[in-house]
Amino acid sequence: MAAELAIFLAIGAVAGVLAGLLGVGGGLVIVPVLVLLFERSGFDGGQVMQLALGTSLATIVFTSLSSIRAHHRRGAVHWPVVWRLAPGLFAGTAASAFVVRLLPTWLLKDFFGLFAITVAVQLALELRPNPGRQLPGSVALAATGGGIGAVSALVGIGGGSLTVPFLAWCNLPMREAVATSAACGLPIALSGALGFLAAGWGDPRLPPLAWGYLYLPAWFGIAATSVLFAPLGAHWAHQLPARQLKRIFALFLAFLGLHMWLA
Repeated sequence: MAAELAIFLAIGAVAGVLAGLLGVGGGLVIVPVLVLLFERSGFDGGQVMQLALGTSLATIVFTSLSSIRAHHRRGAVHWPVVWRLAPGLFAGTAASAFVVRLLPTWLLKDFFGLFAITVAVQLALELRPNPGRQLPGSVALAATGGGIGAVSALVGIGGGSLTVPFLAWCNLPMREAVATSAACGLPIALSGALGFLAAGWGDPRLPPLAWGYLYLPAWFGIAATSVLFAPLGAHWAHQLPARQLKRIFALFLAFLGLHMWLA
């Protein structure tokens, strides 16, 4: 257990630095590493993806709170947009969490792999949508939030790689888009954690120390260090060459995506 906890603490440190440094990457790193660890620990093969996705989203609850605090202090969060997206984000994530329990592991792995490769290409080529429209009305924003939440639950992320491009496309300045996306990560993470907890509750195939599809040692270990190391990543973001770092991370992310796709 001590060695396992040390690994979870290390994963949290890496995920926290990446989230603070690049604004993406926490869940996209946590999920494949947890899948590998869970498989090597002998967990039921039909449950490892659900456990990894649920646990990843649960850790994002804490990192998003830390991120929101930092962005709010700078006045960068566009709160009216958050409130209009939040109902869809919450509902879409929760619904997807219950769908995920019915999907086979190979399909979830393939979807995650393709999504990770897509994000890697976006980072490497710095693909950003040209601002082409204004923010839609409340109903359309809630529906958009539902889609973002549903996909986020399928890959165990806070939704930044989806929310930021959407908000930028809607003419929100990039600084506000990133900060607002960070705030949107909280309803995704809360809904995902509760949804995966309920979806897996009472499943006899789950390992000890699992609450539904949340594996407690991983949740607490990763959350503890990711919160501590995210500010360090944010500090380094102003000191290190961001473009080169994004391209290096894109290669690493593409490798993780291919591994999940081909595993």
